[in-house]
Formats: sequence, structure tokens, C-alpha cells
Amino acid sequence: MTAAVEATTDSKLKTMARDSVKTVIAASMVGTAIEFYDFYAYGTAAANYFPHIFFSDKANPTVALLMSLLTFAIAFIARPLGSLVFGHFGDRMGRKTTLVVSLMTMGVGTFLIGCLPTYSTWGIAAVAILCLLRFIQGIGLGGEWSGAALVATENAPENKRALYGSFPELGAPIGFFLSNGTYFVLESFNDSAAMLAWGWRVPFLLSAILVIIGLVVRVHMEETPIFRMAQEQKKVVKSPLTEVFRKSWRQVLQATFLVAVTYTLFYTLATWSLAWGTKAQGEGGGGLGFSNQEYLLMLMIAICVFAAFIVISCVNADKFGRKRVIVTSSVLLVVFAALFPFLLNGQIVGQRNFFANMVFLCVGFALMGTAFGPIGAFLPELFDANVRYSGSGIGYNLAAIVGAAFVPTIATWLSSHFGVHSVGLYLGVMAVCCLVAVLSCHETKNVDFTK
Repeated sequence: MTAAVEATTDSKLKTMARDSVKTVIAASMVGTAIEFYDFYAYGTAAANYFPHIFFSDKANPTVALLMSLLTFAIAFIARPLGSLVFGHFGDRMGRKTTLVVSLMTMGVGTFLIGCLPTYSTWGIAAVAILCLLRFIQGIGLGGEWSGAALVATENAPENKRALYGSFPELGAPIGFFLSNGTYFVLESFNDSAAMLAWGWRVPFLLSAILVIIGLVVRVHMEETPIFRMAQEQKKVVKSPLTEVFRKSWRQVLQATFLVAVTYTLFYTLATWSLAWGTKAQGEGGGGLGFSNQEYLLMLMIAICVFAAFIVISCVNADKFGRKRVIVTSSVLLVVFAALFPFLLNGQIVGQRNFFANMVFLCVGFALMGTAFGPIGAFLPELFDANVRYSGSGIGYNLAAIVGAAFVPTIATWLSSHFGVHSVGLYLGVMAVCCLVAVLSCHETKNVDFTK
């Protein structure tokens, strides 16, 4: 009887209308592209411009940098709240409507940051509104990734869920490249005074274009076939959050620590290392002697490695299983954490050592892609269909607090007090936490995704 029901379900799922592969790619990828574009635009501004225009402290530039980086953490703290709100409606009303609203929320917050007067104009009110807009940005982002991952994986053939799950993951390097590219072009044609006066605003204002494109794609996409089937079979629950914490709290914890190390690694590579490589030792940096433009160019090259390894790892995850790929990446991350500080130690490699820095960035982003790629399929597969949006979203966004919210601040404080090797130790601890989490999970490659 059960076999007959499953066969009927499979047959019905195959005949349901679904979006084309192109639409699935666009709808799932555009949100995470905007997410990383917005977050890295803010991270770059927080590392290079906000210490001067919102937190100026000429007596102690390191304190100004730390205060600026603390505002970076606000959106990460807001993200779990966003995942609770959007996860509830995503599991009750559907993936499509929720993703449209989350994208609009995120876009408004980002655009208004670009319009905000600075401290010299509005004083402490400017800082307060910056924090509020950062919080709104985080609320919108809280519902974004999990919905995008479900649009991809719930439209995927059974044997290609990890590959389809790479679509939202590829939004990360795309958004990163667009953000870095925008700053790179701006800094190529403007001096520091112009960037502090108006140039820093441009990436935030341009995000409106990406949001409009994303809204057009998402408004015209279909609801996912698996959610429509859950509606028809009356499996949609009234309180998905209660259901998640009652039945799937273990999976939420596993998801949190599976993802946390990828956040720690990303913002170590992309935000902390930018300040470390370009600022003098008295300003919270490592005195490596790179200009901001030089470092942005190196990051843009390395991000291509990130994109390539997302696809490679997802193909391997479909072939060999999710656990094997993530266990491998976790072990290699522990080794990387022990060795990379030698590449960023000015007393060992000297100043402006492009080779050593590119090795650090390329190897780091290769491991980032390997660890991050399978997550797009692995996290949704940990949860039942009727709580999948809530469960994967809460886990993913709690990881943002554990792994990312204070990474630039902690890494800057550690490196300024204990040297660059302490940052390696910090990353190594997070990699071990990921390894423990993945070893506690069951392999999900062959799980029945309709249940």
C-alpha cells in the first residue's frame, strides 16, 4: 500500500507544472547575489569608510574601526528573527510570495543606507539610523537564503539536488564580484576624499537595480511543486515554528554548526583580511603594504576560484554524498587554519608579497566553495517538507550569528593583541565544530524530498 502511494506521489510530482531551469537559476541565484552584494558592500564600507564618516576617532583609529565593524554584526543578529518571520509564512503561504517580500525588505534597507547623512551632518542620529537600516537589512536577509535554496532543490531532479542547490550558492561569488568590482571602478577614478564624500554611497544605491531585476523574475515564477503537493495533501501545518522546535531541534543545531564555519572563513577572507592587508599596524592592520585597490583586485581574482569549487563540490556531493564532501573540507580547513597565518605575517613574507597573499586567498576560497556548495541541498534535506523553510532558515541564520556576526571585530581584536596566528586558531576551532556537526548527521543524498 505504501509503495503504491509513493509511486502515485512520484508520478504526480513529475506531471506538475514547474519552472524552467533558467527560471529556477535566476529566481534562486538573484537573491543570494543581492545578499552577498549588500553584505560585502557594507563590509567594505565598514572596514574602509565608516570609521571616518560615522565613527571618527583620530586619537585611536583601531577603536573607530572596531566600532564600525560592530555595526556590521547588527544584521546578523537580526537574521534569525527574519528567518522566524519569513520561515513561518514560507511554510504556511508558500515559497514564492515570501521570497518577493523578503527581497523588497532587504532592498529598501540597503538603498536607504546609501541615502543616509553622515555623522558630521546628523551626529549620533546618523549612527542610530545606520544601525536601524542595518537591522532592517538583516530581517529581509533572514528569509532569503532558505527560500532560494528551496526554489532550487524543490524543482530539482532527485539525483541532481546538490547541483541545483548550487544555484543560490553561486549567488555568493556573483554578488561579491559585483560589489568588489563596483568599489574597484570607483577607486580607480576617485581619490580618497571623493570616496569619503560620496563614492561609498554608489554601491548601496546601485543595489536597487539588482532588486528590481529580482522582483521581476520572482513575481513571474511558479510555486514549487513540492509545496503545492503539500497543500493538496493538507500537510501544511498551522505553526511550523512550533513543529520545528518540537521535532527538529537537533537538526537546527546541526545546521547551525555546519554553516557557521563557512561564514567565519568568508568574512576572515573578505573583510578582516582586507583591513589586515591594507592598514598599518597602529590602525588595526598587519602593515602588509597593499593599497585598497590592489587588495580588491586580488579578491576579485580569488572569488572566481570560489565559484568554480562550489560547482565542483556540488557535483561530488551528488556523486559521493554530502557528508563525505563536507567532512573533507572540514579536515582541510583545520590544516589551512594552522598554516595560513605564515602567509600573512609581514616579518616572514615581507611587504606587498602578492604571491603569498594570492595563495592565502585562492586556497581559502577553494575550501570555502567546497564547504559552502553542498549546503544548498544538505540543509533543506535535514527537514520535512512542511517545516523545511523554517528549519533550514533558522539553522542558516543562527549560523550567521555564531560564525559571522562578530568575525571581523573578533579577528581584528585578536590579531592586534595576539598576532595573526590567533586568527588561525579561531578559524580552526570553528572548523572542528563543523566536523563534529557533520559527523552527527545522517547522509541525506537519497532522502525522500517529498515528505
